[in-house]
Amino acid sequence: MIGMIILICICLLYLWMIHPQNLNDEKWEGFRHHYYAHRGLHDAQSNIPENSMAAFLKAVENGYGIELDVQLTKDGVPVIFHDGKTGRLLRDEKDAVVNKVLTELTLDELQRCHLLTSKEKVPLFEDVLKLVEGKVPLIVELKVSNSSTDTNALCRKADLLLRKYHGVYCVESFHPACVNWYRKNRPEIIRGQLAEHPNAQAKGKMRIASTIMQYLLTNFITRPNFIAYNHHNRHNLSRMLCHRLFKNPAVAWTIRSQQELEENRKYFDYFIFEHFMPDDKSSSEEQ
Repeated sequence: MIGMIILICICLLYLWMIHPQNLNDEKWEGFRHHYYAHRGLHDAQSNIPENSMAAFLKAVENGYGIELDVQLTKDGVPVIFHDGKTGRLLRDEKDAVVNKVLTELTLDELQRCHLLTSKEKVPLFEDVLKLVEGKVPLIVELKVSNSSTDTNALCRKADLLLRKYHGVYCVESFHPACVNWYRKNRPEIIRGQLAEHPNAQAKGKMRIASTIMQYLLTNFITRPNFIAYNHHNRHNLSRMLCHRLFKNPAVAWTIRSQQELEENRKYFDYFIFEHFMPDDKSSSEEQ
């Protein structure tokens, strides 16, 4: 009997820890009926790099919502870039690879470079907001790419720009400190927790932290309004409980084919995609 009571208490504690915070349906109205282009509608064949102004413009022109990544430069300017290091995407004036930590580069240093073989520069977050101008909804990922990132500064500076923006947007992050910043400072803004299964190479403290995030065990601190999960890990228990038991909106990333999209419709409500164009313009909520 004592063992049964302890087990019940553990289960109740677990449910309390992962419980998200749901919102009224009307808060989601602006996000419905859209698919979300991962880092914009980028296309290597058309020489349109990810997270570029050209990719965002193409997404807007095709009526897709946009998912994008915000980081800070060394001098504290919010820019759009995904990776912690620049080597995969950044090239200098002589087209040589620039492999540095993005947060250790100033805006001026970044602006001397271009993305891959295009003429596109790393965009300023402010310029992207002006480009989109509320035409499509945004999913703004607050990107913490290394341990030296000042999460408070990142959230604060991104939010200063978003306060002036009149379009529909939400924020998300893998780092619970960013999600929690929005819970404490901007509770009216929809916030989401990003998660996936740990990388097989993660060891020690990183493995422990990744496992905690995998099972959404920081939700009791951040109380996210939605969960954005790697669709390959869709059967994660915590993710399913948040979606099915607690009726919390579920976002899938990153869908890379029409087949993957169809396979995931019954598991998720919103979809972030890349490398293909969905057959229809409507989200699963209209199916």
